Amino acid sequence: MTGPAPTTHLAAEIATQPANWMAARSAAERNAGALPRPGEKVAVVGCGTSLYMAQAYAALREEQGQGVTDAWTPTEARIDRGYDRLLAITRSGTTTEVIDLLTRVNGKIPASVISSSPGTPALELAEPILMPEVDEKSVVQTRFATTALATLRWHLGHDLSLAAEQAQRIIDAGVSGFGPALTADQLTFVGRGWTNGVAQEAALKLRESAQLWTESYPMMEYRHGPLSISAPGRVVWAFGDLVPGFAEDVAVTGADLIHDEVDPLAELVRVHLLCVERARRAGLDPDAPRNLTRSIILDPAAAPPA
Repeated sequence: MTGPAPTTHLAAEIATQPANWMAARSAAERNAGALPRPGEKVAVVGCGTSLYMAQAYAALREEQGQGVTDAWTPTEARIDRGYDRLLAITRSGTTTEVIDLLTRVNGKIPASVISSSPGTPALELAEPILMPEVDEKSVVQTRFATTALATLRWHLGHDLSLAAEQAQRIIDAGVSGFGPALTADQLTFVGRGWTNGVAQEAALKLRESAQLWTESYPMMEYRHGPLSISAPGRVVWAFGDLVPGFAEDVAVTGADLIHDEVDPLAELVRVHLLCVERARRAGLDPDAPRNLTRSIILDPAAAPPA
């Protein structure tokens, strides 16, 4: 079984992700010298989706004992904490906040940048890890972000072969794999450890593409307030292993719990597909979300202070 032929840029870009992740293995090997080394203290920066991929990677790297790793949005980065390396993630290579930070640290801290856009300013300010094959026409990021994280996971020693297979099965299943999320009027995403970043990204994707009410929290924080918005007709979607008693707590609210034993990156692909379908049902163009552009390029007066 195969999914429907893509009718939007977003759908077409979602469909290539399993192959993109497998190709990321060679990208990780080819760019090993520009990626964080074991023992280095690393700051990883990005905006929006790239920030959430940075958060996921930072947690994974620390969980594996590779060294202190902090994820920052560029304007909030405490860059004077003695970092050995700065790693930036930016699809466009033109985001003002990222460019400003790379300019400030230029020549002071070894810096690398993951981007899919050749000939852009970020690539002149840091050692480039260029991935033009996963660039995107849709404003909504999918394959660039997940392939950046896949590259970093390969570099950490993860084998993403199973994740790619799982993602392909999810793509092939199409709408049949959405369950109650297809009609839910509110979705809360939760994660643990590195999947907190994935949960944040899942919530952002549905806000951007389908203008849905979504929220995201660490799983153990769900009981500390977010539980109050769960109700029949709503969904709680969990990435990573469930904490004891979590399913029971969700059941009491009447909300539906979605949790699958697949790699969280593959599960994120299911959310990507849901974005396309929920946007279609709402009469929205998921390639051109409301009020958003491919890159945030600020006027000098609105740029962050040096």
